[in-house]
Amino acid sequence: MNRKIRVMVIDDEESARRLMKAAIKWDELGMEVVGEAASGIEAINIIDEIKPDIAFVDISMPFMDGIEFTQTATGRYPNLIIIIMTAIDQFEYARKCVSLPVFDYMLKPMVRDEITKVLERAKEKISKQKDYWEELKEAAESEELADPQAGAGSTEMIERYLEENFTDSTLNLAFIAQHFGFSSSYFSRKFKADTGKKFVEYLNDLRMKKAMELAGSGTKMYLTASEVGIPDPNYFSRCFKKYTGMSYSDYVTENSK
Repeated sequence: MNRKIRVMVIDDEESARRLMKAAIKWDELGMEVVGEAASGIEAINIIDEIKPDIAFVDISMPFMDGIEFTQTATGRYPNLIIIIMTAIDQFEYARKCVSLPVFDYMLKPMVRDEITKVLERAKEKISKQKDYWEELKEAAESEELADPQAGAGSTEMIERYLEENFTDSTLNLAFIAQHFGFSSSYFSRKFKADTGKKFVEYLNDLRMKKAMELAGSGTKMYLTASEVGIPDPNYFSRCFKKYTGMSYSDYVTENSK
């Protein structure tokens, strides 16, 4: 393949994510770990920028577990290879609950050789599908570029929709693109050209402006996080500090009415 296969690790245990990145000889497989997330909520928010081919997903996570993430992701990213990671006491639960196109289930603690074998199978599947999907993608994008009116909504309409629905924690670029009848790649380019901002930046602006308003009234952080569509307080805290330059508690102290 011309480029390395992109891998994402979604697990609320930092040690598990670190071990996964260190234990596998990614270069030899023609792969690279391009992103990680500590919850399904965080993964949904960043997955459009990371664009993984393969996602390792822990079944047991707070705020959005591996099953909920898988249910959301498989509808939006039909080519994404999902590998569920689960403890032995959750294994049957995983099999019963996920009647979805999961590539494989792996028991924790995982063995390096077993992970490598699963990745080799995943690589083979990606190689077989690559040419077909590239042709399909090029054909679809050619149609869209030839017809600027492709899709069912203007950018203004999409902006209004976002203003009314940004509190939905599962909302991201892929969802909006599908909802308004665009391909994700075409919509991403169109939205940036029309607004001057990447979609994720625009959505985050809406959420953080509301969060600042709530913080100014002294609302507790976990309530604000849930109110603005980022119910994972750890991820919300990082987003808030990046946006405002200060922690949520410091912002409340300085700005509370």
